[in-house]
Amino acid sequence: MRRLFPLSSPPASPPPSAHDGGNSAPVPVPPDVVDREWTLEELADAYAYPAADEPVRAGRTGWLRANMVSSVDGAAHHDGRSQPLSGAADMRIFGVLRGLADAVVVGAETVRQEGYRPARARAAFAARREAAGQGPAPAIAVVSAGLELDFSLPLFTEPLVPTLVLTGAGAPSDRVRAARDAGTEVLFAGEGIGVDPSRVAAVLAERGHARLLTEGGPKLLGQFAAAGALDELCLSLAPVVTVGAAARIMNGPAVAVPERFALVSVLEEAGFLFTRYRRS
Repeated sequence: MRRLFPLSSPPASPPPSAHDGGNSAPVPVPPDVVDREWTLEELADAYAYPAADEPVRAGRTGWLRANMVSSVDGAAHHDGRSQPLSGAADMRIFGVLRGLADAVVVGAETVRQEGYRPARARAAFAARREAAGQGPAPAIAVVSAGLELDFSLPLFTEPLVPTLVLTGAGAPSDRVRAARDAGTEVLFAGEGIGVDPSRVAAVLAERGHARLLTEGGPKLLGQFAAAGALDELCLSLAPVVTVGAAARIMNGPAVAVPERFALVSVLEEAGFLFTRYRRS
């Protein structure tokens, strides 16, 4: 892996000396632009959430980051799953982003399609999470209007940190009861049947989950973006072409005015580009 943007300044070279005839020593190459495997600690530093007192966080109750993968021709999945677009480096970054998050926000359809399981604790992030006041693993927060979920799945029966369900106050009462009977905490983030995406960050922040990560799917991510609730996008661009009719990483009605995001960083490995954008 190597950093393509922003470019690092090379370490300072020692001044020429009489012993080398006055010739300057070779300029050292910054370590992050050398193509090598980065440690998990280096990746965690590169993807650290902005601190609560940073200006970019001003006026926001939490920070909602998205992590998605896309083919070079714009497909968000192949045959309904994102895994065929992924690779070793993409999965390392996937794990790092989870290791930094308080909660992972995901749509019900993605839970069903991808076979979601509870997030696990990883020793590599234990000290960092403890220092940040986080639990051993992020909570999974499932967004669902109808709560048509199988509450006997491990995601709900075997989580290290209790799984949450986000819905609207008008959700079917029998499904809300079924979720609660299964031991799942149901949070209301909207007055209608479904979730109001602009309220999700505040509702989860009330539970102590301010560092949020959403892994889609495209419909949910489109709702967050359209509501102005998306703070950051981590997009992995896979060096593959799928053609077909797969959805883009965001799927929903067009916004009235395209919203500008600023490029924060670009990493590269094996032809994959790992980009990071923030709301301008």
